Amino acid sequence: MAWHRGVVIKTEADLAAMRRAGRVNARALAAAVSAVRPGVTTAEVNAATEAVLRKDGAGMAFLGYPGPYPYPAATCISVNDELVHGIPGPRQLKEGDIVSIDVGSVVDGFVGDSAITIGVGQISEEAQRLLDVTCAALFAGIERMRVGQRTGDVSAAIQATVERNGFNVVREYTGHGVGRAMHEDPQVPNYGKAGMGMSLQPGITIALEPMVLAGSPETRVLRDQWTVASRDGQLTAHFEHSVAVTANGPLILTALDEDLDGGASAAYNSYFVGRAPAAAREVEEQRT
Repeated sequence: MAWHRGVVIKTEADLAAMRRAGRVNARALAAAVSAVRPGVTTAEVNAATEAVLRKDGAGMAFLGYPGPYPYPAATCISVNDELVHGIPGPRQLKEGDIVSIDVGSVVDGFVGDSAITIGVGQISEEAQRLLDVTCAALFAGIERMRVGQRTGDVSAAIQATVERNGFNVVREYTGHGVGRAMHEDPQVPNYGKAGMGMSLQPGITIALEPMVLAGSPETRVLRDQWTVASRDGQLTAHFEHSVAVTANGPLILTALDEDLDGGASAAYNSYFVGRAPAAAREVEEQRT
């Protein structure tokens, strides 16, 4: 992947611009969630994302992204054992699948980047627990995005939440700084030691993205040269928000302000608007 090296401290004006990009990204991600149902293809889910980005005049941060070949879509859509970077296509979603949707947008020169994993219809209890734990890990990391904390504190919080619940975090792929470039420093792994790493200060912006595997942490890249899947074929989940460190605490840049009503769109609200804090509490209470 192409990286913009160096930590870029954002001004208040930069953060306002990133918040605008984040809102657009949230709307596009919510539209993708709303499209998910049995029988729908991953290409159709991607089309729902593209429609929102075009309507809002946003660029597609993923489309054409450098790699083994330019990434061919606006959305990464990964199903079941596929962890990240799944390419949308003719695959039809089935009842009981879990699908990870990752969207990147560009507005006023700044990137919004967020992801969610949801179930297709009724899913197994273990799949639901994987989703809840991964989401809880994201918010555990966000809680550490405070002035004076270190990147290792963020990483350790994510890892602890995941491993306490019997799952594993990926080793090869990380959260990352985000701003005018999709990938900036610092890299923030989903594992680490508290008290280590860069000290957080106002204006640092990071896309935190727990990538969690139900089985072994080992992964493999599929024949399309983009899709990353669990090596043992077990389920995976991926949640992501772009977050700014501010003097007043963490600011989630990719949050959705307005509520969504009815249909599959409730799945987006369930996690990123309503369920996430409750899921985090429930998961931790079950372990104590």
